[in-house]
Amino acid sequence: MKNINTGNISLTNNICLGAMYLGSKTDKLTSEKILDTFTENGGSFIDSANIYAHWITGCKGGDSEAFLGEWIRKRKNRDKLFIATKVGIAYPGVERGLKANQVKTECEKSLKRLGVETIDLYYSHADDPATPLEETLKAFDELIKEGKIRGIGASNYNTERFKKSLMISRQNSFAEFCCIQQRHSYLRPTKDFKFETQVLADEFLMELCKYENIALLAYSPLLSGIFTSDNKTLPQFYNTEQNRGRLKILKNISGETNFTVNQIVLAWMLNSEPPVIPVIGVSSLEQLEENLKAVEIKLDENHKKILDQYFYQK
Repeated sequence: MKNINTGNISLTNNICLGAMYLGSKTDKLTSEKILDTFTENGGSFIDSANIYAHWITGCKGGDSEAFLGEWIRKRKNRDKLFIATKVGIAYPGVERGLKANQVKTECEKSLKRLGVETIDLYYSHADDPATPLEETLKAFDELIKEGKIRGIGASNYNTERFKKSLMISRQNSFAEFCCIQQRHSYLRPTKDFKFETQVLADEFLMELCKYENIALLAYSPLLSGIFTSDNKTLPQFYNTEQNRGRLKILKNISGETNFTVNQIVLAWMLNSEPPVIPVIGVSSLEQLEENLKAVEIKLDENHKKILDQYFYQK
């Protein structure tokens, strides 16, 4: 298990469990089994957000946090968990933004829903160009000093804004972002991709993370089943000759190693430079068990070299 130095908090898990649909799209009984199995296998890093999952029928936002809070109370296992949640994207009754009052108000609501005294990792869910970075970072810093959060992360920031955030924190002695969570997978979308607020982890960000020793987390690492789909046509923004070549390489290595394509994608991330922590979203125990086995995979140097070569191919 890799230990990633992140300053005042420790991200020691190789895989983070995304809780977006737990207790909503994924029924409560299955969701509890997923959480139980994850923790029984040594997992502790769980990722949520205040907006999850308001777009699901019957949900209004905060549903994932509330479900996690209920599960934590039942299991009495708060001290064994590393809980992350987010602020900044709109949901019913709450505007998008990272103004100081928004950050602090939403933090209080998340604490109450989770039923915890302190959030381990509090993310800025998406950049807010309309609010000065100083205002947002100061609010985060004050929450840390109040003991309501332990550390802060960024998500969906371009490299320049993320770099500027680090500079501002240092200039003002504010807490710094210890990690960044971006859209990242082995297949690469075209340059004109549009995923609303979602931002890709590009080579510039990867170099910055490596230089600054900042943890990089990848959401949507398995692209909602693209790697195991029988469809011959890739979806919009991914339907390129380069991605078809990447899929072929993955399948070739899968055949040579007897690991699944999904496992190889996750293992490639875990063994990359800088190391990447995949944020996995699963809806069944079978999917979870498949993904967790990727932690044990050590790709040989030849396979790593081939995977890197095709990933960076333009």
